[in-house]
Parts: sequence; C-alpha cells; structure tokens
Amino acid sequence: MTYNKILVAVDLTDEAEEVMAAARNVADAQTSAEVDAVCVVRPLARTYGGLDMANVVAGVPFEEEMRQQAEEKLRALGSEFKINDVYVRLGTPAYEIRELAEEIAADLIVIGTHGRHGIGLLLGSTANAVLHGVGCDVLVVKIHPQES
Repeated sequence: MTYNKILVAVDLTDEAEEVMAAARNVADAQTSAEVDAVCVVRPLARTYGGLDMANVVAGVPFEEEMRQQAEEKLRALGSEFKINDVYVRLGTPAYEIRELAEEIAADLIVIGTHGRHGIGLLLGSTANAVLHGVGCDVLVVKIHPQES
C-alpha cells in the first residue's frame, strides 16, 4: 500500500514519540509521503462537564494557553520526526482527528493505544472512535509500557 499523506495523532504524553516514530517509519518506506501531526485539546466544559466552569472559563484564557503549550510541544516533537505541518485543535479528539484527516486528504492516520485488555476497555477509546467513521486507513500503534 502506498501512502502520500499521513496524519499522526498524538496526545503529547511520553508515548507520543513511539507513535511519531511509527508514522515516520511508514513515511520513510514510501517514496514521497508527507507526515502531518495533530494534537486535540479538550475544552474545559467537556472535560469537567458536571461542574459549573463559567467563572473559570470567563476569568482565565485557560484553553488558549493549553492550545499554545500544545502547539509548542508538538512543533518541537515534529521537528525531531520531520513533520510537515502541525495542527492543534480544540474539541473531541476522535471527531477532530477524522475531520482534519478529511480536510488534508490524509490516506493514513497513525494513532497510539495502550492496548489494555478486554473489549469493554477498547470501546470508547480514541483510537477505536477514530477507526469507526473515517474514510482512510488507520494504523494503531500499541504503546509499550516504559520499563523503570
């Protein structure tokens, strides 16, 4: 299979490098594949849905600060893995990843999963949600726990 546009989705945890490396490996095996990266910041209102966040959101530009920090981290990580463009979206991760993949005409999404056991734990995961309803291939990278 040949891929021209790869979208790697990361959450900027320590495991992001493992997912980026997998995307870079796939791209390097292609003749002219570009890799873009995305990180999705969840809005406060969705993260703490049961709490009244009106005063917090009105008083502090917290989400914008989170977006800026995510963009800085993603750009730094992206330069290490020769990423073409980086995107930071505000919203629900699976939805934003699928939407961006369509916008940039990605033909492969690379995303990580912790590979926890049991079908119940997979349901609702971001990787599973991205997989369902997307129009391109998805490579799910099993994250290997760091040995201490």
